Parts: sequence; structure tokens; C-alpha cells
Amino acid sequence: MNTTKIVFIGAGSMSFGLSMFKDMFSSKELAGSTLTLVDLNEGSLERMYQLALRMNAESGAGMLIEKTSDRLEALPGAEFVVNSIAIDRNRLWKLDFEIPRKYGIRHTLGENGGPGGVFFTLRTIPLIMDIIRDMERLCPDAYFINFTNPESRLILALGLYSNIRSIGLCHGVFMGQNDVAKIMGLPSEQVDVLGAGMNHFQWLLEIRHRDTGEDLYPLLREKEKDFDPEFMPLTRKLFHAFKYWLTCSDDHLGEYLAYGWEGGEEGYDFEGDERYRVEIQDQIDAVIAGGSLPEAWKSPSGERGAALITAVLHNKKVILEAGVIHNRGTIHNLPYDCAVEVPVAVDGSGIHPLSIGKLPEPLAGLLTSQSVVQKLSVEAAIHASKELALQALLVDPVINSITAAEKILEELWEVNKPYIRPSI
Repeated sequence: MNTTKIVFIGAGSMSFGLSMFKDMFSSKELAGSTLTLVDLNEGSLERMYQLALRMNAESGAGMLIEKTSDRLEALPGAEFVVNSIAIDRNRLWKLDFEIPRKYGIRHTLGENGGPGGVFFTLRTIPLIMDIIRDMERLCPDAYFINFTNPESRLILALGLYSNIRSIGLCHGVFMGQNDVAKIMGLPSEQVDVLGAGMNHFQWLLEIRHRDTGEDLYPLLREKEKDFDPEFMPLTRKLFHAFKYWLTCSDDHLGEYLAYGWEGGEEGYDFEGDERYRVEIQDQIDAVIAGGSLPEAWKSPSGERGAALITAVLHNKKVILEAGVIHNRGTIHNLPYDCAVEVPVAVDGSGIHPLSIGKLPEPLAGLLTSQSVVQKLSVEAAIHASKELALQALLVDPVINSITAAEKILEELWEVNKPYIRPSI
């Protein structure tokens, strides 16, 4: 059986780390392979290392588990590098959301779009590019599998400034699938979708019955008329206007739209997130101390990282419902140099995006405007350019005032200055 080395950077992330562990240790296809966990937080790293040892042993997955706080020690020989890093995640994200609001900007999450998206990009790309430069020296043939936001901007930066094979993975398309299934009153597993667009901004071009191939859009349009009006109001208004359903939620897609705040502008639930992390940590600590492994931890999470790895490793053709990749003509009427999210085929020879052709022009129009914002924010991050960062803000449809943009730039630039530096 083929074996491999997988390096997991940011493995101390309890929620995402647990998802990866569920996927890897519920399969025997990686038996004999090495999983090297990397994190700068020694306490979090040790906790996840002990959990990995327990899940590996109990599942019989047969992997070799390693840990280190030094990625230079981990990368040599790697064939897959999984990334889920975050820089002071909740503290900085709160500022990304609250400071624009102080200056009159109405927005939603402040993570992947709007002014928050610009500053997530400015502070994250330098660190990502450091990892990529290390990969170019130490494991140049490895795949970089990214789960860190803002996915579109990170993958665009890699497409423009590195030859490392990269892909972003996200479960947003499954959220869209679940939402339309709920409206139609069908089990989610009976609904097949074809999504294309950008991360958190995908249009469902097709919705079909998995068994019969029946077009389910007529059923969706009929059932949606009388469905709970409180459910996804922004998505549904766009559905009425453009005739296609969007993923993956009002707050996520609202980040890209001038009127996105109409779907809710309360921001991310930081308090709930912190409570969840405490609960997960308590569960993990109980398992490490000898408690029973929860049944839900013994089956796949639904994320697609492990599926991609095993498809390449064993030359087993798999279709992944969505991957964030550098466009390069995959969607014909979007810029060549932008990041798109489309279905991809994976096998032993690599990752093969499925050609979408042209999107309907109104759909492409919304995406094209966002592609310019993303390109400018990437260039601002790569060159540590305050001038380009201001341009990225002023092109973003969420910004409604040049004075506000200038004030946001000054304040958030100072907050993020420790992380902003040229990456070329």
C-alpha cells in the first residue's frame, strides 16, 4: 500500500483539528503514513497530539503520529501540507468588525469581504508565503491544502506568486445543499448540486435529484414561496432576482455586497465561539484522561481534505464538490487571474478543475467586481502597500465613504502593523 507524509500546520486548532482527525482516522487508506502535527502553541499542540495518538490507536488507522513546533523540521519529505493557521483570531477579527462600524460602515462578518477582508488578507498572506517559500525549498512537489480564511485571496496569492500546487477547501457548498433540501422537504443526501463562483459566493447552477437526475429547481421555486420568511432572507431575495440559489449563508455572501447588511449585521458570535472552544477542550481533555471516545468522532466529518489526499495517493479518481483554485480559464467570463470555487476531479496526477464555461452575465457581473477587490488586496499584502490597501477599500462595494475608508485604513493598519511586511 502507498504511504505518505502529511504535515498539518495549525494542528492545535481544536475544532478543525478534530475534523481532520475524524477523517484521517476513520479510514484505513492512510495506514503506514506519517502525520506530523505543527503548532507554535505548545499546550494546544500537546493536547492534539495526545488526542491523535488515542484516535489512531482506537480506530486501527495505523498511522505514525509526530509533533513539532518547528515547521522546518516537519516539511522535508512531505507530500501534503494541510494549513489551518490563524493569527490572534478572535481579538483581531473583532477589531476588523468593530472599527469599520465606528466609522459608519454597515457590514456582516468582516472576514472574507469588506474592510475586514482586506485586513485579514494583509496580516495572513505574509505568514502563508513564509510557509510556501519553505515548501519550495524543502518539499517542492507537495500539495498545499488550505482551510484558512480568506480562502479566495490566499489561493489567488499562491496562484500569482508560487508554483506550489494549492487548493482551498470549504464546506460552504454543502451548507447550500442542506438549505435547499430543507426548503424542498427532501433528505440532503438525495440532492445533488453543481456550484460555481467564489468561496462563500457560489451560484448553484444545477440542483438535481441524486437518484433520478430530475431538475429540482422547479420544486425549489414552488416550495420556497411558502417557506419560513425568516429563513435566509437575503439569499432568497437574490434568488428571486437572479433565479439561482447562492451559498453559503446570508452573513457570508453578504460580505461581498453593498446591501449585504440587510441579511443581518450583528457580526460573528465570538462569545458563542469561545464557549464552544471551551466545551471541545473539555471533551478532548476527558478523552485524553481515559474517557470514552464519542461515537461522532469515529466517523468522517464531511470535510474533504482526507478524501483529496487518498485520491492522489492511491490514484483513485474522486470528484470533490468544491475546490478554491486559480481560475486560469475555468470560468470563461471571469478574470484569468482570480480565484474561483468549482468542482474538481482528483487522481494520482493531481487536481483537475471541471470547466464551467460561461456563467450567466448577471452572475458573472457580481463576481467580477469582487475579483478586482481581491486582486488589489492581495497585491497590497504582497507588497505591504498602504496605497494599494486604500484602493482595495475604495473599490469594495461595502465601503460607502472615502473619509471612512481613510480612517479605517489608518486605525487598522496600526493594529496589524506587526504582521504586515513584503512577501517577495
